[in-house]
Amino acid sequence: MKNKIFKLLIVGLLCWSQTAYAQNHRIVANPMNLVYRFQPQDNDPARREAADPVCEYFKGKYYLFASKSGGYWSSPDLAEWTYIPCTSIETIENYAPTILVIKDTLYFMASWRPVKIYKTPNPEKDNWELINTQFDFPATGTQDPAFFRDDDGRVYMYWGCSDKDPIFGVEVDPDDGFKVIGKAVSLIEHRSKIYGWENPGDNNERNKDGWNEGPCMIKHEGKYYLQYAAPGTEFRTYADGVYTGDHPLGPFTYMPYSPFSFKPGGFAGGAGHGHTFSDKYGNYWHVASMKISQRHMFERRLGLFPLYITAKGALGQHSVWMDYPFIIPSEKTDFETNDGFTGWNMLSYRKPVASSSFLEGYKPDLAVDERIETWWAAQTGNPGEWLQVDLKKNMEIRAIQVNFADHDFTLRAPHPLFYYQYVIEASTNGENWSTIVDRSANSKDAVHDLTVLNQPVHARYLRITNSREVPGKFSLYGFRIFGSGKGKAPGEVSGIRVQRNPDDPRRFFLSWNKQEDADGYIVHARREGGFPPQSVMVYDNEYEGGFFNRDSEYDFTVEAFNENGRSVPSPVLMAAITSIGKDSFSMVKKYDSYKGLVMAGYQGWFSCPGDGSDRGWYRFREAEMLYLAMFDEIDEGTAIFKCATEVPAGESYFLPLDADLGNDYYLFLAGQAAKMLRKEIPFTNHIPERE
Repeated sequence: MKNKIFKLLIVGLLCWSQTAYAQNHRIVANPMNLVYRFQPQDNDPARREAADPVCEYFKGKYYLFASKSGGYWSSPDLAEWTYIPCTSIETIENYAPTILVIKDTLYFMASWRPVKIYKTPNPEKDNWELINTQFDFPATGTQDPAFFRDDDGRVYMYWGCSDKDPIFGVEVDPDDGFKVIGKAVSLIEHRSKIYGWENPGDNNERNKDGWNEGPCMIKHEGKYYLQYAAPGTEFRTYADGVYTGDHPLGPFTYMPYSPFSFKPGGFAGGAGHGHTFSDKYGNYWHVASMKISQRHMFERRLGLFPLYITAKGALGQHSVWMDYPFIIPSEKTDFETNDGFTGWNMLSYRKPVASSSFLEGYKPDLAVDERIETWWAAQTGNPGEWLQVDLKKNMEIRAIQVNFADHDFTLRAPHPLFYYQYVIEASTNGENWSTIVDRSANSKDAVHDLTVLNQPVHARYLRITNSREVPGKFSLYGFRIFGSGKGKAPGEVSGIRVQRNPDDPRRFFLSWNKQEDADGYIVHARREGGFPPQSVMVYDNEYEGGFFNRDSEYDFTVEAFNENGRSVPSPVLMAAITSIGKDSFSMVKKYDSYKGLVMAGYQGWFSCPGDGSDRGWYRFREAEMLYLAMFDEIDEGTAIFKCATEVPAGESYFLPLDADLGNDYYLFLAGQAAKMLRKEIPFTNHIPERE
C-alpha cells in the first residue's frame, strides 16, 4: 500500500513539474530575450542593436527579422527563439526588412538601392536565392519597405522613412520579380501640428514634423489598416498609429485613437516601427522597436505586445505592463479582456543595493531604478563581481529578469556569440545563502534573461555574482525581481487635476495627491468614443504628455501600484475646454454623479466653431442631459455666450468667430443640441451650421 502511495506521489509530482515547466516556458517579459548582435566597427562605442522588426508564421514556426542583425530568429511558440546567422542574403545588414509568405515560399527584402529580393522554401537553412528583382521605388524614398498580400492574391508594397516625404504604396506583380503595376500613391502625410505624437522629442516637445516611417498593412473583416511609426526611433514616445480604408491603396482615414502602439514609460520605453501579425491560433501580436539610445541613437531592442481589434474595428494594444512577466497563450485568447499579465509585482524598485565595486556615474542603485537608459557597472569584468538587493522584508519571489549592459565591451561584428555566466543566491538574513539560479555553465547569448522559478522563493536578499570574465565590465541595466510583497495594495488615487494647454491643445498636464505607499502610477487617457486607452507608467505624482490629438477630447483615470498590487482606477475625469488666463491651463471637471453631463465654455462648441476644432461637441455622443449655466459662471467653464466677430474692448479671454453667424448663433446651437439629446435629429460629428 505504501509503495502504491509513493508511486502515485511520484507521478503526481512529475505531472506538476511538467505542467509548471509548460506554463513557465511560455512566460516572457520585454525586451525580448534574443541574441542581439554587436555592431560592426565604427567610431561609436560597442553596442548591440535590433529594430524595425517583421514577423510571420511559416511552416510551423515564427520567423523574426530586424535591422542590422546579421541574421534572423525562429521560434515554435513566440517564447523561445533560435538565432540563425545569415550570409546568403547580401542585404541582410540593411535597415528595415520586410518578409512575405506566398504558398510554400518566404520572400525577403530590405531598404536601399539596389533593390534585391530573396526567397527560400526553408528559412531554417542559410540558403536564400536572389530572384530576378524587377521592383524599384517609383517615387521619392528608398527605405522601410513593407509587403502585403491581399485575400485575392494581389500583392502591394508600402514604404517611407522621412521627416518630409509621405508614406507611399503601389501594387506589384510577384510573378514578374515584383514589378510595379500602375502608379505609386501618396498615402500618409505629416500632421504633427494636429497629431501630437508625430511631434519629436521624449515628450513630443520639439514642435516640428518627425520621421513618419515603417509602414505595415493588415486586413481585418474587409477593412485595411495601414500602420506607420513616428516621431523618431531615439525617443521613448516612438509609437505606431493607423489609418483605415476600404482598398489597399486608399483613400485612408486617420484613426483618432492613434497611437495604438505606445509605451513611453516603464523599464524599457518605445513601441514604434512595429509589425502586426497573427499567430497560429488567430491571436494578433505587434512586435516593435524599444529604445536605449545611450551609446548610439540606434541602440535598440525588440518588444512583443498582445494586440486586439474591438467590435468597432479599433486597434488596441497592451503595452504598459508588458515589461513585466506575461504569458504567451497556447490557444485562441480574447486579448481585449486578457493581456496575459501574470500579476507578479515589481519587488526591487528603489530598494537598498550593495555591490562588490562600481564605477563613478554607474552606482549600484541604477540597477533598480526601472530605467534601461541607466545602469550599474562594476570596476572590472572579473568573476566574483556581485550586486545585492535588500527587499527590506521577506517576500515571495516568482521571477527574476537580468538585463546585462555590456559596459566598456570591445566586441564587434563579426564575432562569436557572447554568453554571460552567473549565479543568483537568496537569503532571509543576509548571512546564509542558497543558490536559486545557476547559470555558471550557460552557453546561450541572453542579455535580457528572464528566469521563472518552478516554485516561489521566500527571501529578503538576492545577490547576483559573475562567474565568467567578460570583455568589459560586469554591468546591469536592471536586476528586476518579481513576485508578491505580501502587503497591502495602494488605495484609490485622489486629488486628480487635469489641465489642457490652451496655447497647445496637444498637451495635457495631470497631477494628483502623492501616496506614500505607491511605487508608481498608471495614467490612462481615452479618446471620446470608447476607444482603447493610451496608458503611461510614471513614478511621480504628475505627468505631462504631448502626444494628444489637437482636435480630440479625452478623459482620464489614474491608478496606483506597488510591490503588493494595484489600486482600483480613479473616477473618470474630463478636462473642461476652458481657460482662465493666457498663461494658465484649462480647468478640470470631475464627473462622478452625472453620466454624460455636458458643459461647455468659451472654447467649447458654443463660441468658436471657426477654430476648426469642434472641441466639446463630441460630449453629446453619450449625453443624457444638457446643463446651460448662467453667464456669471464663466470661471467654472459652464457658460454659453453670445457670438461676435470681434472681442470685447480691452483685455479679454474670448475668441472671435471667423464668420459673422449672428449674435444669436449660440441659441441655435443650444436648440440643435437639445433636439439631438431628445433623438429628434441625428447626432452630427461637427458643429451644425445654419442653412
